[in-house]
Amino acid sequence: MLTDWLDFQRSTLLWKCEGLDGPDLARRGVSPSALSLLGLVRHMAIVEWWWFDHIFGASSSPEPISTVEDRDADFNDLDPGRAMADIDLFQRQCDVSRSIAADVESLDVVSGSSEKPPVSLRWIMIHMIEEYARHNGHADLLREQIDGAVGE
Repeated sequence: MLTDWLDFQRSTLLWKCEGLDGPDLARRGVSPSALSLLGLVRHMAIVEWWWFDHIFGASSSPEPISTVEDRDADFNDLDPGRAMADIDLFQRQCDVSRSIAADVESLDVVSGSSEKPPVSLRWIMIHMIEEYARHNGHADLLREQIDGAVGE
């Protein structure tokens, strides 16, 4: 059930981006916010990496979008010409997360990173559903502002 709800939330974010070109995806919402659909996609690629790969899996794989020089680079360093590449990056990172979760025998297995206190895979999945739900609300408003499209 958690896997299905998480995939539903992931798909909802992509659905909000469907049919838009790079400039529309990079279009910012209401000032002073730096939110954009593309920024949300990039942000969630990092969040997927952080919780599944980095914290749970204790992997040393590099952050998919570097935030070393700008902690908000996911929202600030947008290139409309790379929008489709960023969406592909997001989808690949979701695939990595799915693979990590599928290889675990129980949702009660705890994270391997010493960077944060241990949390279970169940906790991470519930947290990710919450994270997507919050940002998908933002995506609803951003998409409506771009072309009037609203969700069901």
